[in-house]
Amino acid sequence: MLTNALSFVRSRKLLTLGIAAAIAVSSAAWITLSPDAKAEGADAKAVAPQIVIGGNFPDPDVSKFGDKYYAYATNGGQNLPVATSDKPGGEWAMTGADGLPKLGAWAQPGRTWAPDVSQRPDGSYLLYYTAHSISPDRQCIGAATSAKPEGPFEPVGDKPIVCPADEGGAIDASSFTDGDKHYLIYKTDANAIGKPPVVYLQETSADGVNFIGDRIEILRNDQDAERGILEAPVMVKQGGNYVLFYAGGEYWNDSYFTSYATSTSLTGPFKKAFRPLITGSSVDGAVNGPGGADVVRGSDGVDHIFFHGHVGDGRSVYLADLGWAGDLPVVRGSRVRYEGENGKVNNCKVRDNAAGASQGKVVAYIDHADSYVDIDVYTPSAGNHTVSVGFANGSQEPSSHKVSVNGTEVGAVTYPITGWDNWQQANVDVDLKAGWNTLRFGKGTAFAELDYIEVR
Repeated sequence: MLTNALSFVRSRKLLTLGIAAAIAVSSAAWITLSPDAKAEGADAKAVAPQIVIGGNFPDPDVSKFGDKYYAYATNGGQNLPVATSDKPGGEWAMTGADGLPKLGAWAQPGRTWAPDVSQRPDGSYLLYYTAHSISPDRQCIGAATSAKPEGPFEPVGDKPIVCPADEGGAIDASSFTDGDKHYLIYKTDANAIGKPPVVYLQETSADGVNFIGDRIEILRNDQDAERGILEAPVMVKQGGNYVLFYAGGEYWNDSYFTSYATSTSLTGPFKKAFRPLITGSSVDGAVNGPGGADVVRGSDGVDHIFFHGHVGDGRSVYLADLGWAGDLPVVRGSRVRYEGENGKVNNCKVRDNAAGASQGKVVAYIDHADSYVDIDVYTPSAGNHTVSVGFANGSQEPSSHKVSVNGTEVGAVTYPITGWDNWQQANVDVDLKAGWNTLRFGKGTAFAELDYIEVR
Protein backbone atom coordinates (compact mmCIF):
# COMPACT_ATOMS: atom_id res chain seq x y z
CA MET A 1 0.00 0.00 0.00
CA LEU A 2 1.24 3.49 -0.81
CA THR A 3 2.33 5.81 1.98
CA ASN A 4 -0.48 8.11 3.13
CA ALA A 5 -2.96 6.20 1.01
CA LEU A 6 -6.54 5.34 1.78
CA SER A 7 -7.71 1.81 1.03
CA PHE A 8 -11.03 1.01 -0.57
CA VAL A 9 -12.40 -2.54 -0.51
CA ARG A 10 -15.59 -3.74 -2.19
CA SER A 11 -16.78 -6.88 -3.94
CA ARG A 12 -13.58 -8.83 -3.44
CA LYS A 13 -11.53 -6.11 -5.16
CA LEU A 14 -8.82 -4.14 -3.33
CA LEU A 15 -8.15 -0.66 -4.68
CA THR A 16 -5.95 2.12 -3.33
CA LEU A 17 -6.79 5.82 -3.07
CA GLY A 18 -3.42 7.58 -3.32
CA ILE A 19 -3.56 11.13 -1.95
CA ALA A 20 -1.00 13.60 -0.70
CA ALA A 21 -2.23 13.27 2.87
CA ALA A 22 -5.17 11.79 4.69
CA ILE A 23 -7.15 14.56 6.36
CA ALA A 24 -9.03 13.51 9.48
CA VAL A 25 -12.38 14.92 10.52
CA SER A 26 -12.00 15.95 14.13
CA SER A 27 -15.62 15.68 15.25
CA ALA A 28 -18.67 13.81 14.01
CA ALA A 29 -20.71 16.94 14.74
CA TRP A 30 -18.40 19.06 12.62
CA ILE A 31 -19.51 17.54 9.33
CA THR A 32 -23.04 16.18 9.39
CA LEU A 33 -25.48 15.39 6.65
CA SER A 34 -28.78 17.20 6.50
CA PRO A 35 -31.85 15.34 5.26
CA ASP A 36 -34.55 17.75 6.27
CA ALA A 37 -33.57 21.34 5.58
CA LYS A 38 -34.40 22.92 2.23
CA ALA A 39 -33.66 26.42 1.08
CA GLU A 40 -36.51 28.66 0.16
CA GLY A 41 -36.68 29.05 -3.60
CA ALA A 42 -33.79 26.65 -4.14
CA ASP A 43 -32.91 26.55 -7.83
CA ALA A 44 -30.21 23.95 -7.19
CA LYS A 45 -27.20 24.92 -9.26
CA ALA A 46 -25.67 21.89 -7.56
CA VAL A 47 -25.27 18.75 -9.64
CA ALA A 48 -28.14 16.49 -8.65
CA PRO A 49 -27.86 12.70 -8.92
CA GLN A 50 -28.59 11.58 -12.48
CA ILE A 51 -30.60 8.63 -13.81
CA VAL A 52 -28.28 6.24 -15.65
CA ILE A 53 -30.54 3.17 -15.95
CA GLY A 54 -34.18 4.07 -16.47
CA GLY A 55 -37.28 1.93 -16.12
CA ASN A 56 -37.34 -0.61 -13.32
CA PHE A 57 -33.89 -1.74 -12.10
CA PRO A 58 -34.09 -1.81 -8.29
CA ASP A 59 -31.43 -2.76 -5.72
CA PRO A 60 -28.55 -2.19 -8.13
CA ASP A 61 -25.30 -4.08 -7.58
CA VAL A 62 -22.54 -2.52 -9.69
CA SER A 63 -19.00 -3.80 -10.21
CA LYS A 64 -16.15 -3.19 -12.63
CA PHE A 65 -14.69 -6.36 -14.10
CA GLY A 66 -11.88 -5.81 -16.59
CA ASP A 67 -12.67 -2.73 -18.69
CA LYS A 68 -16.44 -2.99 -18.33
CA TYR A 69 -19.03 -2.13 -15.70
CA TYR A 70 -21.76 -4.61 -14.85
CA ALA A 71 -25.03 -3.88 -13.06
CA TYR A 72 -27.40 -6.48 -11.61
CA ALA A 73 -30.90 -5.93 -10.23
CA THR A 74 -33.85 -7.42 -8.40
CA ASN A 75 -35.98 -9.56 -10.70
CA GLY A 76 -38.07 -7.78 -13.32
CA GLY A 77 -39.27 -10.48 -15.70
CA GLN A 78 -35.96 -12.31 -15.22
CA ASN A 79 -34.29 -13.87 -12.20
CA LEU A 80 -31.19 -11.73 -12.76
CA PRO A 81 -31.41 -8.69 -15.06
CA VAL A 82 -27.94 -7.62 -16.23
CA ALA A 83 -26.79 -4.35 -17.82
CA THR A 84 -23.32 -3.33 -19.02
CA SER A 85 -21.50 -0.10 -19.81
CA ASP A 86 -18.02 1.19 -20.63
CA LYS A 87 -18.42 4.08 -18.14
CA PRO A 88 -20.26 4.56 -14.85
CA GLY A 89 -22.46 7.24 -16.42
CA GLY A 90 -23.37 5.04 -19.37
CA GLU A 91 -24.72 4.48 -21.83
CA TRP A 92 -25.95 1.33 -20.09
CA ALA A 93 -27.41 -1.50 -22.17
CA MET A 94 -29.34 -4.55 -21.05
CA THR A 95 -27.76 -7.84 -22.10
CA GLY A 96 -31.23 -9.26 -22.73
CA ALA A 97 -30.35 -12.66 -21.30
CA ASP A 98 -31.29 -13.83 -17.82
CA GLY A 99 -28.05 -14.02 -15.82
CA LEU A 100 -29.57 -16.74 -13.60
CA PRO A 101 -31.71 -18.89 -15.91
CA LYS A 102 -32.72 -21.27 -13.13
CA LEU A 103 -32.87 -20.97 -9.37
CA GLY A 104 -31.59 -23.45 -6.84
CA ALA A 105 -33.86 -26.44 -6.23
CA TRP A 106 -34.82 -24.94 -2.86
CA ALA A 107 -36.33 -21.77 -4.36
CA GLN A 108 -39.52 -20.79 -6.11
CA PRO A 109 -39.51 -18.09 -8.82
CA GLY A 110 -40.99 -14.62 -8.60
CA ARG A 111 -39.20 -13.05 -5.64
CA THR A 112 -35.52 -13.04 -6.59
CA TRP A 113 -34.01 -9.97 -4.95
CA ALA A 114 -30.88 -7.92 -4.31
CA PRO A 115 -28.06 -9.72 -6.16
CA ASP A 116 -24.36 -9.35 -5.43
CA VAL A 117 -21.69 -10.46 -7.92
CA SER A 118 -17.98 -10.64 -7.09
CA GLN A 119 -14.90 -12.27 -8.58
CA ARG A 120 -13.31 -15.09 -6.63
CA PRO A 121 -9.53 -15.61 -6.33
CA ASP A 122 -9.69 -18.42 -8.91
CA GLY A 123 -11.10 -15.99 -11.50
CA SER A 124 -14.66 -17.31 -11.46
CA TYR A 125 -17.66 -15.19 -10.48
CA LEU A 126 -19.86 -15.66 -7.45
CA LEU A 127 -23.48 -14.56 -7.24
CA TYR A 128 -25.36 -14.16 -3.99
CA TYR A 129 -29.09 -13.90 -4.53
CA THR A 130 -32.23 -13.79 -2.41
CA ALA A 131 -35.17 -16.01 -3.35
CA HIS A 132 -38.28 -17.42 -1.71
CA SER A 133 -37.69 -20.79 -0.15
CA ILE A 134 -40.20 -23.57 -0.72
CA SER A 135 -39.67 -24.71 2.85
CA PRO A 136 -39.44 -22.80 5.09
CA ASP A 137 -41.81 -20.24 3.59
CA ARG A 138 -39.27 -17.41 3.85
CA GLN A 139 -36.86 -15.32 1.77
CA CYS A 140 -33.40 -16.93 1.96
CA ILE A 141 -29.97 -16.47 0.40
CA GLY A 142 -28.48 -18.74 -2.23
CA ALA A 143 -25.26 -18.82 -4.24
CA ALA A 144 -24.41 -19.45 -7.89
CA THR A 145 -21.23 -19.36 -9.97
CA SER A 146 -20.23 -18.52 -13.53
CA ALA A 147 -17.11 -18.28 -15.67
CA LYS A 148 -18.31 -14.89 -16.96
CA PRO A 149 -19.60 -11.84 -15.06
CA GLU A 150 -22.76 -11.66 -17.16
CA GLY A 151 -23.54 -15.31 -16.51
CA PRO A 152 -25.22 -17.65 -16.98
CA PHE A 153 -24.83 -18.45 -13.28
CA GLU A 154 -25.38 -22.00 -12.05
CA PRO A 155 -26.81 -22.54 -8.55
CA VAL A 156 -24.52 -24.02 -5.91
CA GLY A 157 -26.04 -26.95 -4.01
CA ASP A 158 -29.69 -27.76 -3.44
CA LYS A 159 -30.12 -25.66 -0.27
CA PRO A 160 -29.81 -21.96 0.58
CA ILE A 161 -26.57 -20.93 2.25
CA VAL A 162 -28.39 -18.71 4.79
CA CYS A 163 -31.98 -19.33 5.89
CA PRO A 164 -32.74 -18.51 9.55
CA ALA A 165 -36.47 -19.25 9.53
CA ASP A 166 -37.01 -18.21 13.15
CA GLU A 167 -35.53 -14.79 12.33
CA GLY A 168 -37.83 -14.20 9.36
CA GLY A 169 -35.33 -15.49 6.79
CA ALA A 170 -32.40 -13.55 5.30
CA ILE A 171 -32.00 -11.11 2.40
CA ASP A 172 -29.64 -8.54 0.86
CA ALA A 173 -26.34 -10.40 0.76
CA SER A 174 -23.12 -8.60 -0.13
CA SER A 175 -19.52 -9.73 -0.38
CA PHE A 176 -16.51 -8.09 1.24
CA THR A 177 -12.78 -8.78 1.23
CA ASP A 178 -10.38 -7.48 3.86
CA GLY A 179 -6.81 -8.44 3.08
CA ASP A 180 -6.85 -12.18 2.43
CA LYS A 181 -10.09 -12.78 4.31
CA HIS A 182 -13.53 -13.07 2.71
CA TYR A 183 -16.91 -12.23 4.18
CA LEU A 184 -20.61 -12.44 3.53
CA ILE A 185 -22.77 -9.63 4.92
CA TYR A 186 -26.54 -9.99 5.10
CA LYS A 187 -29.59 -8.89 7.08
CA THR A 188 -32.25 -10.99 8.72
CA ASP A 189 -35.71 -10.36 7.30
CA ALA A 190 -37.04 -10.03 10.84
CA ASN A 191 -39.20 -7.02 9.97
CA ALA A 192 -41.33 -9.51 7.99
CA ILE A 193 -42.31 -11.10 11.31
CA GLY A 194 -42.54 -7.90 13.33
CA LYS A 195 -39.06 -7.95 14.84
CA PRO A 196 -36.05 -5.62 14.40
CA PRO A 197 -33.80 -6.74 11.51
CA VAL A 198 -30.12 -7.38 12.24
CA VAL A 199 -27.07 -7.17 9.95
CA TYR A 200 -24.56 -10.00 10.31
CA LEU A 201 -20.96 -10.50 9.21
CA GLN A 202 -19.98 -14.07 8.33
CA GLU A 203 -16.43 -15.07 7.40
CA THR A 204 -16.21 -17.48 4.46
CA SER A 205 -13.57 -19.48 2.68
CA ALA A 206 -12.21 -18.10 -0.59
CA ASP A 207 -15.06 -19.77 -2.49
CA GLY A 208 -17.60 -17.60 -0.63
CA VAL A 209 -19.96 -20.47 0.17
CA ASN A 210 -18.30 -22.32 3.04
CA PHE A 211 -18.44 -20.57 6.39
CA ILE A 212 -15.66 -20.07 8.94
CA GLY A 213 -16.64 -19.60 12.55
CA ASP A 214 -19.80 -17.97 13.84
CA ARG A 215 -21.59 -14.97 12.41
CA ILE A 216 -21.20 -11.61 14.19
CA GLU A 217 -23.91 -8.99 14.65
CA ILE A 218 -22.66 -5.60 13.41
CA LEU A 219 -25.80 -3.44 13.12
CA ARG A 220 -29.51 -3.52 13.90
CA ASN A 221 -32.67 -1.49 13.43
CA ASP A 222 -32.97 0.83 16.45
CA GLN A 223 -34.02 4.28 15.19
CA ASP A 224 -37.50 5.69 14.62
CA ALA A 225 -36.59 7.11 11.20
CA GLU A 226 -35.84 3.56 9.99
CA ARG A 227 -39.53 2.66 10.45
CA GLY A 228 -38.66 -0.88 11.51
CA ILE A 229 -36.51 -1.54 8.42
CA LEU A 230 -32.74 -1.66 7.98
CA GLU A 231 -31.42 -3.35 4.85
CA ALA A 232 -29.10 -3.31 1.80
CA PRO A 233 -25.78 -3.45 3.74
CA VAL A 234 -22.61 -2.74 1.74
CA MET A 235 -19.17 -2.46 3.35
CA VAL A 236 -16.30 -0.20 2.26
CA LYS A 237 -12.93 0.18 3.95
CA GLN A 238 -11.77 3.79 3.88
CA GLY A 239 -8.51 4.74 5.57
CA GLY A 240 -8.76 3.58 9.16
CA ASN A 241 -12.53 3.17 9.05
CA TYR A 242 -14.93 0.47 7.97
CA VAL A 243 -17.97 2.19 6.47
CA LEU A 244 -21.20 0.22 6.31
CA PHE A 245 -23.74 1.75 3.94
CA TYR A 246 -27.35 0.73 4.50
CA ALA A 247 -30.94 1.71 3.71
CA GLY A 248 -33.71 2.52 6.17
CA GLY A 249 -37.36 3.48 5.96
CA GLU A 250 -40.07 1.99 3.77
CA TYR A 251 -38.80 1.18 0.29
CA TRP A 252 -42.19 1.80 -1.29
CA ASN A 253 -42.33 5.51 -0.42
CA ASP A 254 -40.22 8.63 0.08
CA SER A 255 -39.27 7.70 3.66
CA TYR A 256 -36.59 5.39 2.22
CA PHE A 257 -33.05 6.71 2.64
CA THR A 258 -29.38 5.79 2.45
CA SER A 259 -27.15 6.16 5.50
CA TYR A 260 -23.97 4.68 6.90
CA ALA A 261 -22.27 3.55 10.09
CA THR A 262 -18.56 3.52 10.88
CA SER A 263 -16.14 1.50 12.97
CA THR A 264 -12.38 1.17 13.34
CA SER A 265 -12.90 -2.60 13.57
CA LEU A 266 -14.60 -4.82 11.03
CA THR A 267 -16.51 -6.58 13.79
CA GLY A 268 -17.71 -3.30 15.33
CA PRO A 269 -19.07 -1.63 17.26
CA PHE A 270 -20.48 0.47 14.41
CA LYS A 271 -21.75 3.99 15.07
CA LYS A 272 -24.53 5.29 12.86
CA ALA A 273 -24.15 8.69 11.21
CA PHE A 274 -25.82 11.64 12.91
CA ARG A 275 -27.90 12.24 9.77
CA PRO A 276 -28.54 10.04 6.71
CA LEU A 277 -26.26 10.35 3.69
CA ILE A 278 -29.01 10.71 1.06
CA THR A 279 -32.71 11.42 1.48
CA GLY A 280 -35.28 12.90 -0.85
CA SER A 281 -34.97 16.19 1.06
CA SER A 282 -31.16 16.25 1.08
CA VAL A 283 -31.17 16.24 -2.74
CA ASP A 284 -33.99 18.81 -2.84
CA GLY A 285 -36.51 16.30 -4.20
CA ALA A 286 -34.34 15.16 -7.13
CA VAL A 287 -34.80 11.51 -6.02
CA ASN A 288 -37.82 9.85 -4.41
CA GLY A 289 -36.74 7.24 -1.86
CA PRO A 290 -32.98 6.87 -2.52
CA GLY A 291 -31.82 3.43 -1.34
CA GLY A 292 -30.24 0.11 -2.25
CA ALA A 293 -26.87 1.82 -2.71
CA ASP A 294 -23.63 0.38 -4.03
CA VAL A 295 -20.18 1.96 -4.37
CA VAL A 296 -17.72 1.49 -7.23
CA ARG A 297 -14.42 3.00 -8.35
CA GLY A 298 -14.34 4.46 -11.85
CA SER A 299 -11.48 4.11 -14.34
CA ASP A 300 -10.78 7.80 -13.72
CA GLY A 301 -10.07 7.09 -10.06
CA VAL A 302 -13.29 8.77 -8.92
CA ASP A 303 -15.61 6.91 -6.59
CA HIS A 304 -19.29 6.69 -7.49
CA ILE A 305 -22.40 5.73 -5.62
CA PHE A 306 -25.30 4.04 -7.40
CA PHE A 307 -28.76 3.79 -5.84
CA HIS A 308 -32.36 3.49 -6.91
CA GLY A 309 -35.26 5.89 -6.61
CA HIS A 310 -38.93 5.80 -7.57
CA VAL A 311 -39.78 7.01 -11.06
CA GLY A 312 -43.36 6.36 -12.10
CA ASP A 313 -44.19 2.73 -11.36
CA GLY A 314 -40.56 1.59 -11.27
CA ARG A 315 -37.29 2.21 -9.48
CA SER A 316 -34.57 3.64 -11.71
CA VAL A 317 -30.83 3.75 -11.02
CA TYR A 318 -29.18 7.05 -10.08
CA LEU A 319 -25.50 7.92 -10.06
CA ALA A 320 -23.61 10.53 -8.01
CA ASP A 321 -19.97 11.32 -7.30
CA LEU A 322 -18.74 10.06 -3.93
CA GLY A 323 -15.87 11.57 -2.01
CA TRP A 324 -14.31 11.19 1.41
CA ALA A 325 -13.96 13.95 3.97
CA GLY A 326 -11.30 12.16 5.94
CA ASP A 327 -12.92 8.76 6.34
CA LEU A 328 -16.55 9.95 6.03
CA PRO A 329 -18.54 9.78 2.78
CA VAL A 330 -19.83 12.88 0.97
CA VAL A 331 -22.21 12.63 -2.00
CA ARG A 332 -22.25 15.38 -4.64
CA GLY A 333 -25.68 16.96 -4.79
CA SER A 334 -26.72 15.81 -1.29
CA ARG A 335 -26.63 18.57 1.34
CA VAL A 336 -23.77 18.50 3.83
CA ARG A 337 -24.15 20.74 6.87
CA TYR A 338 -21.23 22.54 8.52
CA GLU A 339 -21.92 24.29 11.80
CA GLY A 340 -20.69 27.89 11.86
CA GLU A 341 -19.46 27.67 15.44
CA ASN A 342 -16.94 25.01 14.39
CA GLY A 343 -15.31 27.40 11.93
CA LYS A 344 -12.43 29.80 12.58
CA VAL A 345 -13.75 33.15 13.82
CA ASN A 346 -11.92 36.47 13.68
CA ASN A 347 -13.11 39.60 15.54
CA CYS A 348 -16.53 38.07 16.08
CA LYS A 349 -17.71 35.41 18.48
CA VAL A 350 -19.81 32.31 18.97
CA ARG A 351 -23.09 32.99 20.75
CA ASP A 352 -24.36 30.15 22.94
CA ASN A 353 -27.97 29.33 23.75
CA ALA A 354 -29.26 30.72 20.46
CA ALA A 355 -32.95 29.85 20.47
CA GLY A 356 -33.94 27.63 17.57
CA ALA A 357 -30.44 27.42 16.08
CA SER A 358 -29.16 24.17 14.58
CA GLN A 359 -26.94 23.15 17.51
CA GLY A 360 -27.88 26.00 19.82
CA LYS A 361 -24.83 28.06 18.80
CA VAL A 362 -24.26 30.68 16.07
CA VAL A 363 -21.55 33.04 14.85
CA ALA A 364 -22.52 36.56 15.97
CA TYR A 365 -21.08 40.07 15.92
CA ILE A 366 -19.71 39.86 12.38
CA ASP A 367 -19.81 43.64 12.66
CA HIS A 368 -16.37 44.98 11.71
CA ALA A 369 -14.31 45.24 8.55
CA ASP A 370 -12.03 42.45 9.79
CA SER A 371 -14.82 40.22 11.18
CA TYR A 372 -15.27 36.86 9.51
CA VAL A 373 -15.76 33.15 9.97
CA ASP A 374 -13.81 30.61 7.87
CA ILE A 375 -15.50 27.26 7.27
CA ASP A 376 -13.70 24.37 5.58
CA VAL A 377 -15.96 22.34 3.29
CA TYR A 378 -15.44 19.23 1.19
CA THR A 379 -16.79 18.31 -2.23
CA PRO A 380 -16.20 15.12 -4.25
CA SER A 381 -15.92 16.97 -7.57
CA ALA A 382 -15.12 20.43 -8.90
CA GLY A 383 -17.71 22.80 -10.29
CA ASN A 384 -20.54 25.10 -9.31
CA HIS A 385 -22.16 24.40 -5.95
CA THR A 386 -25.09 25.93 -4.14
CA VAL A 387 -24.33 26.99 -0.57
CA SER A 388 -27.35 27.53 1.67
CA VAL A 389 -26.63 29.75 4.66
CA GLY A 390 -28.68 29.48 7.84
CA PHE A 391 -29.07 33.04 9.12
CA ALA A 392 -31.11 35.50 11.15
CA ASN A 393 -31.28 39.20 10.25
CA GLY A 394 -32.59 41.45 12.99
CA SER A 395 -31.59 44.64 11.20
CA GLN A 396 -34.15 47.10 9.93
CA GLU A 397 -33.04 46.48 6.37
CA PRO A 398 -31.69 43.62 4.24
CA SER A 399 -28.16 42.63 5.20
CA SER A 400 -25.33 40.67 3.62
CA HIS A 401 -22.06 38.85 4.18
CA LYS A 402 -19.18 39.02 1.75
CA VAL A 403 -18.21 35.55 0.48
CA SER A 404 -14.68 34.39 -0.37
CA VAL A 405 -13.56 31.00 -1.68
CA ASN A 406 -10.00 29.89 -0.99
CA GLY A 407 -8.88 33.48 -0.38
CA THR A 408 -10.66 35.11 -3.34
CA GLU A 409 -13.76 37.24 -2.84
CA VAL A 410 -16.49 35.97 -5.14
CA GLY A 411 -19.55 38.00 -4.16
CA ALA A 412 -22.04 38.24 -1.33
CA VAL A 413 -25.02 36.45 0.13
CA THR A 414 -28.00 38.70 0.87
CA TYR A 415 -30.40 38.19 3.76
CA PRO A 416 -33.94 39.55 3.98
CA ILE A 417 -35.23 40.90 7.28
CA THR A 418 -36.27 38.04 9.58
CA GLY A 419 -35.81 39.28 13.14
CA TRP A 420 -33.29 37.82 15.57
CA ASP A 421 -33.45 34.08 16.30
CA ASN A 422 -35.81 33.57 13.36
CA TRP A 423 -33.59 31.24 11.34
CA GLN A 424 -34.01 31.07 7.57
CA GLN A 425 -31.83 30.09 4.61
CA ALA A 426 -30.35 32.12 1.78
CA ASN A 427 -28.47 30.73 -1.23
CA VAL A 428 -25.25 31.69 -2.93
CA ASP A 429 -23.64 29.83 -5.86
CA VAL A 430 -19.87 29.34 -5.80
CA ASP A 431 -17.26 27.43 -7.77
CA LEU A 432 -15.33 24.90 -5.70
CA LYS A 433 -12.37 22.67 -6.45
CA ALA A 434 -12.53 18.95 -5.75
CA GLY A 435 -11.52 18.20 -2.17
CA TRP A 436 -11.28 20.74 0.65
CA ASN A 437 -12.16 24.43 0.22
CA THR A 438 -12.31 27.34 2.66
CA LEU A 439 -15.39 29.56 2.56
CA ARG A 440 -15.17 32.91 4.33
CA PHE A 441 -18.20 34.92 5.40
CA GLY A 442 -17.23 38.46 6.34
CA LYS A 443 -18.81 41.80 7.17
CA GLY A 444 -21.08 43.07 4.42
CA THR A 445 -24.04 45.41 4.86
CA ALA A 446 -26.07 45.86 8.07
CA PHE A 447 -25.97 42.91 10.50
CA ALA A 448 -26.78 39.19 10.52
CA GLU A 449 -25.85 36.07 12.47
CA LEU A 450 -24.70 32.83 10.82
CA ASP A 451 -25.94 29.49 12.13
CA TYR A 452 -24.59 26.95 9.60
CA ILE A 453 -23.99 26.40 5.91
CA GLU A 454 -25.06 23.52 3.70
CA VAL A 455 -23.15 22.60 0.54
CA ARG A 456 -24.60 20.59 -2.31
